[in-house]
Amino acid sequence: MLKHGGRLLEAAQHYQTPLSVWLDLSTGINPNGYPIPDIPNSIWQRLPEEQDELIIAAQQYYQCQSILAVAGSQAAIQSLPLLKPSGSVGIVTPSYAEHAYAWEKAGHNVITMASHQVNQHIAQLDTLILVNPNNPTADIYTEQQCISWLENLNQRQGWLIIDEAFIDCCPELSLSKLTPLKGLIILRSIGKFFGLAGLRAGFVLAKPRVLNNLNELLGPWALSNPSRYVCIHALQNLTWQNQTRLYLQQQSQRLNCLLTQYQLKPTGSTQLFQWVQTEHADYIHQQLAKQAVFTRLFSQPASLRFGLPANKAEWQHLESALQNVVKNNLATISAGLDIHELIQE
Repeated sequence: MLKHGGRLLEAAQHYQTPLSVWLDLSTGINPNGYPIPDIPNSIWQRLPEEQDELIIAAQQYYQCQSILAVAGSQAAIQSLPLLKPSGSVGIVTPSYAEHAYAWEKAGHNVITMASHQVNQHIAQLDTLILVNPNNPTADIYTEQQCISWLENLNQRQGWLIIDEAFIDCCPELSLSKLTPLKGLIILRSIGKFFGLAGLRAGFVLAKPRVLNNLNELLGPWALSNPSRYVCIHALQNLTWQNQTRLYLQQQSQRLNCLLTQYQLKPTGSTQLFQWVQTEHADYIHQQLAKQAVFTRLFSQPASLRFGLPANKAEWQHLESALQNVVKNNLATISAGLDIHELIQE
């Protein structure tokens, strides 16, 4: 299986640092997530029932009537390739690696491309997969671009799959209000904006036929009863959502400024993470980890993703680590020392 952010236990063991002192910025998840309501005992004791308020709450939140609840968008990512005959699948990279992994595993021909290359490949594709905003680059695709690509794909009964896991902070960019459209499949997550990754809850927005086929593949009770209960509360709480969007925007700008101050000007930004492309990513990642700050390291291209600290103490922890590691050691790097020797110290 592929590795992802959030492997904090592994990092604590590797660096022999107590778990309690770590600052985990590796996931891009809202660190001040939705407050969990009290869950009645009856919710734990009963199997999930589709007649609860979950789909109604999701329809209102996503402005779409054709919705399927799934065990996180990851469940759909793994299953959708099994619903389509083998063909050519275009994936803009770098991006969330599970998409390419799942389609290749299912026997499809995966074509990776940069965002500016979609137009030159679109006529040869049966499926195009976008992450919007992209993870980790934060690139944005406009509604006009997406509809143009969808129209091209529809000529071949193709699919446009848009993973909108990070779009809740800027819902005006979402295409969810346009679904169900022929060939358009949108994946949404409760994990990022709502900070409820542990629920393993998400939604697929598409034509009913696609959702029915996916539902048959996933089987009954895809989403647990407690997860459904918490999701209903989170999706219906408009006051919390509006306040959180403003708060995350402020915190994102703060993180951007802090990283820039310490010679790590972000290459791409969303309200939930900052992406820094640097040839010294591996070195910086390791040196921060030695001070119990865990970032997400990417090798292609060499880069780091920083999530948001949760509180004053975490902000101070991050700034101290940046000052001690980045500012001082980048000066050492620029003096001509070999980066591989530094990594091994």
